[in-house]
Amino acid sequence: MSQDLMTKTGHGLAKVLGIKLPYRDPLGAHSDPVTRGESTFSYGTVDTYSYLEPEPTSAEWLKEICPSWNDVYMYFYRLFPFLSWITSYNLQWFFGDLVAGVTVGAVVVPQGMAYAKLAELPVQYGLYSSFMGVLVYWFFATSKDITIGPVAVMSTVVGTIVLQAQKEIPDVPGHIVASCLAIICGAIVCALGLLRLGFIVDFIPLPAISAFMTGSALNIAAGQVKKLLGESADFSTRGSTYMIIINTLKYLPTAGIDAALGVTALAMLYMIRSACNYGARKYPRQAKVWFFASTLRTVFVILFYTMISAAVNLHRKDNPMFDLLGSVPRGFQNATVPVVNTRIIKVFASQLPACVIVLLIEHIAISKSFGRVNNYTIEPSQELVGIGVTNLLGPFLGAYPATGSFSRTAIKSKAGVRTPLAGCITAIVVLLAIYALTAVFYYIPQAALSGVIIHAVGDLITPPNTVYQFWRVSPLDAIIFFIGVIVTVFTSIEDGIYCTVCVSVAVLLFRVAKARGQFLGRVTIHSVVGDHLVQGDGKYGPGGSPDAPNDDEGGSRRSIFLPLNHTDGSNPEVEVEQPHPGIFIYRFSEGFNYPNANHYTDYLVQAIFRQTRRTNPFSYARLGDRPWNDPGSRKGNEEQNRSHRPILRAIILDFSSVNNVDVTSIQNLIDVRNQLDLYASPRTVQWHFAHINNRWTKRALAAAGFGYPTPTSDDGFHRWKPIFSVAEIEGRASAAAHAEMINNEHAHQNAVKHDIEEGLKHEAHMTEREAPGNDIEASSDNSSTPDDKLARDLKDSKAYRNRRKAAVVQGINRPFFHIDLTSALESALANSPPEEPIEEPSA
Repeated sequence: MSQDLMTKTGHGLAKVLGIKLPYRDPLGAHSDPVTRGESTFSYGTVDTYSYLEPEPTSAEWLKEICPSWNDVYMYFYRLFPFLSWITSYNLQWFFGDLVAGVTVGAVVVPQGMAYAKLAELPVQYGLYSSFMGVLVYWFFATSKDITIGPVAVMSTVVGTIVLQAQKEIPDVPGHIVASCLAIICGAIVCALGLLRLGFIVDFIPLPAISAFMTGSALNIAAGQVKKLLGESADFSTRGSTYMIIINTLKYLPTAGIDAALGVTALAMLYMIRSACNYGARKYPRQAKVWFFASTLRTVFVILFYTMISAAVNLHRKDNPMFDLLGSVPRGFQNATVPVVNTRIIKVFASQLPACVIVLLIEHIAISKSFGRVNNYTIEPSQELVGIGVTNLLGPFLGAYPATGSFSRTAIKSKAGVRTPLAGCITAIVVLLAIYALTAVFYYIPQAALSGVIIHAVGDLITPPNTVYQFWRVSPLDAIIFFIGVIVTVFTSIEDGIYCTVCVSVAVLLFRVAKARGQFLGRVTIHSVVGDHLVQGDGKYGPGGSPDAPNDDEGGSRRSIFLPLNHTDGSNPEVEVEQPHPGIFIYRFSEGFNYPNANHYTDYLVQAIFRQTRRTNPFSYARLGDRPWNDPGSRKGNEEQNRSHRPILRAIILDFSSVNNVDVTSIQNLIDVRNQLDLYASPRTVQWHFAHINNRWTKRALAAAGFGYPTPTSDDGFHRWKPIFSVAEIEGRASAAAHAEMINNEHAHQNAVKHDIEEGLKHEAHMTEREAPGNDIEASSDNSSTPDDKLARDLKDSKAYRNRRKAAVVQGINRPFFHIDLTSALESALANSPPEEPIEEPSA
């Protein structure tokens, strides 16, 4: 069927159904007639000055969503990220991975056994989970720092399910239930990753994650106090946190000799950490030694109390003085095919959503955080694949659900890990423990393990200073945090998860419903009615060229901003260029909150890296000096020359569509600012904001350190030129007086604009547009930022004297918050340092 026949058929069908096809076509036969005295829209005008935007078709939509063969190949290639760096693996990377892997292995062994007790399982299952987590994950990892294994929160949820299964299906062992749970959770998470639905994690904001972690940590720590003190009273430690605390205090007189081991072990852990932190501050040259000493404190405490226990109970195995860990089978004696059936699934079906959420948010939140710290970006969907495959394969060796661990990830990062392959080193350490140290594990005191758990989960509690920052950035997010913690403390971990997520989604929906957008742009344009240019006073002028040198004679000229790639449907023949080398204008199209913050900033950073070069370019002398996530070109290929690209100078963010911000989005901006400052070092990147329409948004940005130049470590604030917008506060004078003022200041204005484009080599005092009623731009040279100095400079400027009754449109205490994009760009240009020649790296 030909295209013409299809068009006729479609038009005929539309006529039968009463569909008006040309209802938005100004040239169509059914368009509304001109009724208010306008000039008719002629075909000549269309050809000369206008552009008719074509409507996108269904075929174009299908073409965009259907993957190409190259997309299919890249999909499978990206399922195994190690293929991009494994061929560049070298000895220097191996040494870094060896140190980090052994260090983490020494920590994961005692923690894995302790967390298995939280899951109400024998301790060997914690070792099995630790082994499979670190062994499998590196195949699918996009994070070099994450350590997969048993964690406190997930272990607590599993323990609740195991205890419930003992009541409903007592004939099924607890480890069978835990393995079945791991299979189901792994399948769900892996499916989300394979479908590339990792973005759903962005719908869980930072306050909800912090509330969940804090409430869970309080619940876990409270539940371990009973074993820490050796209380003999029979009460549940799986209920609400407040009830556990009440019962613990109520039965405090039943504490036994275990309290001597548990309390002293917990105190020793904190004392060793405090001493090592003090030593690192006192002797910074030995900071690495103090770090490893602090990292191994758990191993030291466990070995110390194991020796005490062995000495006391060596000949009292039948009647030990205090509660011991007991026999641990050697090797993988519990390896078997997992049992999965509806009878077992029914036990934990109601808690399955909470288990999946725990696996997702804990892992993704940790991996994103350490990715920002170490200057790389993780792929959330690929991380879900890694978690899913780990939990699918782990149960074949007896593992229960595992995910990313905050404490072990932090240790691994600080230990200098270079690639995800460090997980294999950790797996070897765990394997040695499973086969060689099981006899020693028998004498580990239960109270000492409880002290290890309490010490580990203590780091998950959100500190008060962070909560205060929540309040400063977004009071509503702080309220959500407290709601989540209170619900977790007075009900359960699962209810706390559901509550924080539901409240956060409700707040997001409310903000989206109340969001308001605005129109904006920037390219030099002229208003045309028919074949006539519109004059500055709104009247029709004679037909003239848009290139006329004088705005008043050639028509009304103004500037708008358009996307560089014409994604808004504007005429592709209009050339939109970068405003200035190294200066980027970035517009948010649909708000700036926790669901889209990562997508916005990731694209921003990628574009900057692609179009600029480092301020201080350097070359890697050896292959091993390269970071694992940037292995460079393959052997035989030359490195790409980036010397012709500009350095990063400034970023201008258009907040016209942003009505509210939250803690997650502001923290994201802070992380990107730190990342780009590192990229542009020793210079700092300017951050300018335009069209901020909400006072709370200004407060949030100011609380995060935006709105004014970034001080340097050498001289505080470098010499900079603030540009402020001022407006008249009384009626405009006669047209003759206005024309006289324009003629008197025209020459001065052109000089100022020229200086701004050249980097403001000479001080510029005033920038004013020709169109009446627009803002007057006043600038002054300043080497500091006090408000009184800025006000004095502004008052002395010519623009201020020419308008005796004029006022600054926005506060001078935040000079990088601008009324529009024009003033933001002029400020960025005025304060951009000149390009410096590239220095050749020294031999």
